[in-house]
Amino acid sequence: MVKLQKKQVKIISVLIAIVFVGSVVALALTQSGSGIANAASSNVGVVDYNQVMSQNPKAQDAEKEFNTAYEEAQKEFASKTANMNDQEKQDYAMQTQQRLMQKRQELTEPLQKSVEESVKKVAEQKGLSVVLEKGAVVYGGQDITQDVIKQISK
Repeated sequence: MVKLQKKQVKIISVLIAIVFVGSVVALALTQSGSGIANAASSNVGVVDYNQVMSQNPKAQDAEKEFNTAYEEAQKEFASKTANMNDQEKQDYAMQTQQRLMQKRQELTEPLQKSVEESVKKVAEQKGLSVVLEKGAVVYGGQDITQDVIKQISK
């Protein structure tokens, strides 16, 4: 076995320590650098869906149409259930409620698709890779709500 002098052991130990510390520093720099690069390149957008829907003229028209259908359903219910017993009224109320839910879905589905398409267009224009609902984001993200509203209004 090779015998090393105390001086040689100290030198080798110091060299190993320097290589280890250098490796740790290099690893830390590459990780923090890539974290900064990823944060800058990830480009996350946020959109306030409720605000977009409330300022969408098509949504306002759909809401008016639904309210009209609701009022008609109330009048129809009142006239048709006048001579029904409680069970028949309850059954008819369930049918009416189902028809109204279906009407609401028919009116909102095209609106949702329109908003999704507008969000997608704005995101592509801004180079965003992800767009989240604003309420789900605690911190960060580029707010594109106004841009989406403008896109829908076109």
